[in-house]
Amino acid sequence: MAYYRQVGEIPRKRHTQFRKPDGGLYAEELMGVEGFSADSALLYHRYLPTAIVNAETVKDERGSLAPNLPLKPRHFKTQDLTWPSDDVDAVTGRRKLFGNPDVTIGFVVASAPSPLYRNASGDELLYVQGGSGVIETIYGALEVGDGDYVVIPTSCTYRVVPSSPMSLLVLEATGHIGPPRRYLSKAGQFLEHSPYCERDIRGPSEPLLAEGTDVDVLVRHRAGLTRFTYANHPFDVVGWDGHLYPWALNIRDFEPITGRVHQPPPVHQTFEGPNFVVCSFCPRKVDYHPLAVPVPYNHANVDSDELMFYVGGNYEARKGSGIGIGSMSLHPSGCTHGPQPGAVEASLGVDYFDETAVMVDTFRPLEMGEAAEACEDPAYAWTWARRGPA
Repeated sequence: MAYYRQVGEIPRKRHTQFRKPDGGLYAEELMGVEGFSADSALLYHRYLPTAIVNAETVKDERGSLAPNLPLKPRHFKTQDLTWPSDDVDAVTGRRKLFGNPDVTIGFVVASAPSPLYRNASGDELLYVQGGSGVIETIYGALEVGDGDYVVIPTSCTYRVVPSSPMSLLVLEATGHIGPPRRYLSKAGQFLEHSPYCERDIRGPSEPLLAEGTDVDVLVRHRAGLTRFTYANHPFDVVGWDGHLYPWALNIRDFEPITGRVHQPPPVHQTFEGPNFVVCSFCPRKVDYHPLAVPVPYNHANVDSDELMFYVGGNYEARKGSGIGIGSMSLHPSGCTHGPQPGAVEASLGVDYFDETAVMVDTFRPLEMGEAAEACEDPAYAWTWARRGPA
């Protein structure tokens, strides 16, 4: 994240002595990506961030992935997913929907505070479909609610504390997630054609200081899960500055790009990650050529799988296919897809679409997890023909 922030107390010069009121030194920590060659932040701890007193392996219970076989378009109803108890948190309660070597996609409805957690294998992107709460981090806290995207950088220790049940779509990348590079200047400023800018971004505004000893932190890393026990609470940062930190963007602050005729999906792009992109389809004025066809044309995803998560309004191209709020449609590479029968004619003359959806396009095939199997609508693939296997 190229937008510079300064929060709390920091010394005038980096890597110089910064003393506590009792005369001792604060512990400086550099959080940096790409081997000191990209974005970073400098944090100042009351206690040593290296002081662990225990480490133990934790079993990863999220299950395996299965390929999309037979290859076909699919529909999943996240609203039908259930959990074994009401005491579900946003970290350990995630159910795996999809994944590939670049990203794991999960879903959870969380009502309980999560454990302290750190993903050391890549950035995370959380989308709040509903509910509200606070995401507490070593950088400070972010209040989040319906429609918020939250980018959590690699190795940021955090926890999610719901104030009302939070429905979360969670993307766990194997690399970094950020704004599309075409939206940014060489110096990292959002350019004029970008559909959002620095004014739309929310970051932590004050330190989140907590006390405690022998504090557990669950860490996801490339080999699995480990639970560290820290001598002191990791939320002991008195100040920090830099360009690497968790931040939030509400989907309602994304300004749709429209045209006289139908615009392709890249105009909706909001984030990019390793071999995937995330797009936001928002309420908008649609095509205004007198002969325009507002809904998408039939198209083949030659190089990507398209996953669409429907979160508000009515998605015009999918009417009549059982799609509702909370639905996910998966249209894989190798299948041509497009509007449902009757959707093209119904859209003619319409000048506004009231629809909100989050789209993830991956450039390697998505495989399906146990949660996808648990909530699939098996009839979806045949809705264009209006009949299925004999």
